[in-house]
Amino acid sequence: MDELYSYYLFPITELQFFIIQPNTFNPVRRISKQSTSPTLLTIFTTVTVEIASRVIKVTGPRGSLTRDFKHMAMDLRQVDNSIRVDVWFANRKQLATVRTVVSHIDNMMVGVTRGFLYKMRFVYSHFPINVTLNGDNVEIRNFLGEKRVRKIKLLDGVKYVRSADIKDQIELSGNDIAMVSLTAAQIQGQTNVRKKDLRKFLDGIYVSEKGPMPEE
Repeated sequence: MDELYSYYLFPITELQFFIIQPNTFNPVRRISKQSTSPTLLTIFTTVTVEIASRVIKVTGPRGSLTRDFKHMAMDLRQVDNSIRVDVWFANRKQLATVRTVVSHIDNMMVGVTRGFLYKMRFVYSHFPINVTLNGDNVEIRNFLGEKRVRKIKLLDGVKYVRSADIKDQIELSGNDIAMVSLTAAQIQGQTNVRKKDLRKFLDGIYVSEKGPMPEE
């Protein structure tokens, strides 16, 4: 019989057969999909939450934050005093997004109740780094003795404070952890040393401490 039209039957169970064509068999690893158990996140007592079509708005004593999760295929709703996140028939990567969403919402609630604080220290060996605030721009001068002025715009909701008790330290604070951390990353990125030996030239502005603001 011609090989193109021949088939082979391999019994899998008593009632099922798996049909394979010659020269075309390519075993594919089956990825099992499973339904995840509902993940619950308790809402803070001083926070109110509004959810509409996977757009969540969190309001607290420090203000309000809004975030859109429409790019994630999941069910997001409020049940009593908790937020419930469900995903059905998800693979491994989709299941990982559940914890990511829960962490984002938890950071939003912490932000509107306590806020986030990033502390950055100046590191230099010879040329002192001069950092000032001009309007909404953080200006860095005399980095490695250069004349160029580096400017970084503060993102929405981020406050800049020069520490009074500690020398060569600035503090960035705000409700949205994404905005505060991104501003700190942009400041540190502007002081990256290029085309020099990084073991010798350690100058820069680095994050020394980060986390929620201390409770008053």
